[in-house]
Amino acid sequence: MKILVIGNGGREHVLAWKFSQSPKKPRVYCAPGNAGIAGQARLVPIAATDVAGLLKFALSEEIDLTVVGSEAPLALGIVDAFKKNHLKIFGPQQEAARLESSKVFTKEFCRRHKIPQAGYAVFDTFEEAKKRVETSTFPLVIKADGLASGKGVVVAQTKTEALAALEEILVKNRFGSAGRRVVIEEFLKGEEASFIAVCDGNHVLPLASAKDHKRLLDADRGPNTGGMGAFSPSPLVTSDVYEKIMEKIMLPAVKGMVTEGFPFVGFLYAGLMIGNGEPRLLEFNVRLGDPEAQAILFRLKTDLIDVLEAALSGRLNETRLSWETKASACIVMASKGYPEKSEEGIAIEGLQEAGALQELFVFHAGTALKDHHIVTAGGRVLGVTALGSDLPSALDLAYEGVSKISWPGCQYRKDIGK
Repeated sequence: MKILVIGNGGREHVLAWKFSQSPKKPRVYCAPGNAGIAGQARLVPIAATDVAGLLKFALSEEIDLTVVGSEAPLALGIVDAFKKNHLKIFGPQQEAARLESSKVFTKEFCRRHKIPQAGYAVFDTFEEAKKRVETSTFPLVIKADGLASGKGVVVAQTKTEALAALEEILVKNRFGSAGRRVVIEEFLKGEEASFIAVCDGNHVLPLASAKDHKRLLDADRGPNTGGMGAFSPSPLVTSDVYEKIMEKIMLPAVKGMVTEGFPFVGFLYAGLMIGNGEPRLLEFNVRLGDPEAQAILFRLKTDLIDVLEAALSGRLNETRLSWETKASACIVMASKGYPEKSEEGIAIEGLQEAGALQELFVFHAGTALKDHHIVTAGGRVLGVTALGSDLPSALDLAYEGVSKISWPGCQYRKDIGK
């Protein structure tokens, strides 16, 4: 069996790692991959956004299953292109991927299907958005409409911060076409949780719960990032909250997609704010979270290939997942300058020492091989992931791994899971 993973981050590394453990012993490819993924898969030098190149490769290599890790190729319609050529691929089609590629679409979709969310308004000019800010209470949330690698969201504490964010997005065009429109939302109070499920168009199979830490600095300070650490399970998702998430958010979303003519097949990620035991939607993503994927899949005992094949054949209702009872924690190590401009090409030390620890694995995100040495090649560089009998034990082991790894300017949060 041949499997192609598309993407080059920590999420794609854990997917390749998980597939490589399957009893089916598949031959795993990853396009374009990174230095760490090379340990579990054959790297293919094709960009994740090169849909034509990926299609040509999959046809020539007779790939049995393609799994799309990152959001950009989904928004470009890679699933539509592969299906048109009778290739098996896991992920939502382009129309369904709008749940992530357009925040405006998602807000209006949730309104139509009565999915609980923050109040909002949409603007496409700075002057109109400024008028809303002038009469708003703070904090409030400003979001670029399109894909911005997790960096298009600003929680503005003051009017000055809000206006600066609007100027960056609508005037200075920081995110290009992704910032042609903005959503201004009310600020929801509570605590965040990540809820990710596998969907087959009609059925929803939840994965283990997790919590991501989005802010760059300790105590949830600093700018938003793609995620600086995660752990699983999340104590916020009690059995009562779980039932509410399924009843009020996940099932209405999947049923709504069917009603609107584009059934959702893929990973559906709900970023949630939970306050007083009630979940409300912050955002949908149409792929695994990163670093939540590392924390969650590290605990999954079931063969992931079986799960995805069941989803592609509409049989998720017959599938049961088996989980490691231990907790997991993932600590992201990032480059100097992240999330703005990151330093690259810097040698990383201590990977072998960290990798020698039992029940710990170092997943690579932004790495490359240069002169036989692994170097930084992106903002988020590594996701040091560990298991423990409970969350404190998992965190202790993960931070022990982190302590063995270094490079100049390396930054990471010291309060993940706290």
